[in-house]
Parts: sequence; structure tokens; C-alpha cells
Amino acid sequence: METASRDRDIATDDVALVPFSTRHLPGAHKLSVDLRWPYRMEDWDFALQVGRGFVLERQGEVIATAAWFPYGPDFATIGMIIVSGAAQGRGYGAKLMDALLDAAGPRVLLLNSTPEGQPLYLRRGFEPVGTIHQHQGLLSRRVEAPSPDVVRPMETTDLGAVLRLDEEATGAPRRLLLERLLDAGEAQVLLRDGAVAGYAVSRVWGRGHVVGPVIAPSAEDARLLIEAALSRLEGCFVRIDTELDTGLSPWFEEIGLPQVSDALIMVRGTMPPRGPARVFALSNQSLN
Repeated sequence: METASRDRDIATDDVALVPFSTRHLPGAHKLSVDLRWPYRMEDWDFALQVGRGFVLERQGEVIATAAWFPYGPDFATIGMIIVSGAAQGRGYGAKLMDALLDAAGPRVLLLNSTPEGQPLYLRRGFEPVGTIHQHQGLLSRRVEAPSPDVVRPMETTDLGAVLRLDEEATGAPRRLLLERLLDAGEAQVLLRDGAVAGYAVSRVWGRGHVVGPVIAPSAEDARLLIEAALSRLEGCFVRIDTELDTGLSPWFEEIGLPQVSDALIMVRGTMPPRGPARVFALSNQSLN
């Protein structure tokens, strides 16, 4: 999650808290444009298709947003938290976070926070567990694709294996998210002894293309999947979000995708068991 809030723990004024609906999409998009976030209207719409959330309105104007994304009854991620520049510092972030926590109930919750949001989340029981590196840039060099007997385009018959690997890597069932991602983008699968052992999705998002999620048994296997995706994206703006401990950041730097920011991974509760497949790149910092 990319967090733009500088809120204090204060409840304030007559601003209305209402469920996030499609009528709020133009206002949410304007909010992200004003704060120079890369979301397109289509990206807001995608998030609303797979999640739910709240907005704060003042006289019909959207001044803040927050969303959560349930993956089964036990786990969810939090993101899309934005408070307009003029409204920051008035407790609106706290108001939104408390609404999300109430809605999510006893689920284990994960979010990715910039430094501004960390005090708010720490006070609500979130603990840091890792770091996300955001890499992006114009891919100006050609990346060679691996052999098609190692990585090939995903077929409809691969869906069961992809869903199983994704749940193994994340600890949560994410069928709705994956179906929407597969509808929106292109997917590649990694083959080991003829069986699907990993997958990657690339899709149009933000300023260009995002590569993720990437699920694989090892960093070397993840790199093969990412090479397959990047081989089609020469000359495009590309973004990849990866955990620091994947060890992939130096390679991204080498191929012209510098690190531009980072985020703190924070969790409230105990993460579900995961592995041996793991996440090497996120679909984005809100959806994970």
C-alpha cells in the first residue's frame, strides 16, 4: 500500500464516512492525480472490483479514500489510503483506518506503508516484518526470453495449478484477484518436468506496465519468469515491486529499472503458513 497520510489520531468535524462505490471513482482519481500518484481511472475501478472500502466526503467532494481486499475469511490486505493535501493532519487517516479495521474483523491484515503512515499503524497493532523495493523506469534494453520449454504463455488448463501455487505462496485464497489479473494482462508459467511450478502476470497499470505477481520456487526461477515478461516490454515504462530479501533488486538496477522508493511491510496478527513457492513481485502495493 502506498500511504500519503500525515494524520494525527484525532476525530474531526462533519465530514461523512461512506462506503466506496463507483460514483466515487472520479473523485478518487482526482485525489490521486492531485497527489501525483500514478493511478489511472481504470486502476481505481480494478481495485473496487476486487476489494471494498470507504471514502470521506465533504459536501459531495471526495477528500480521502481507503480500501481493503479480503482473501478468504482469515486474511486481507489494506491499501489505496489517500488523504488530500489540504485535509492532512486532521485525523482523517485514523478515521478511515478504524473503519477498515472494524470491517475486516478478526482477519490477519497486511499493508505496505511509507514513513508518514507508520506511527498510525503501529498504534493500531501493526508490526514491521520486511521492506518492499519499488523499481521502475523506461526499459531501454532488450531482455531475452527464456526457452519456451522453460517458460511459456499460460493456458486455460493451467489455472488450477496457478491458483494452488498462489495460495501456497501467499497463504490465502485469491481466486477473484487472479481471475481479474488474468483478464487484464498476460501471464507466463514456469515449467519443471512438464508441470507448472510458477507464474507471472504483466499488465497495463499506472504510468505503463507492472510485472507482478510473480510466484516461483526460487529467485532464479522468478528471474526467468520476469525475463519472459520483459522480453515483450522493450521501450515501455515498467514497474516491479519486490521484497528486499528476494535479492532481485541488484538485477533490476542492472537492466535499467532503478529503485525509486521503498515501503515498510506491516502486519497485524500472525501471517498464515506459506511456501515453498513464494512471492517475488507484487501485483501492486495495495493488492499485494
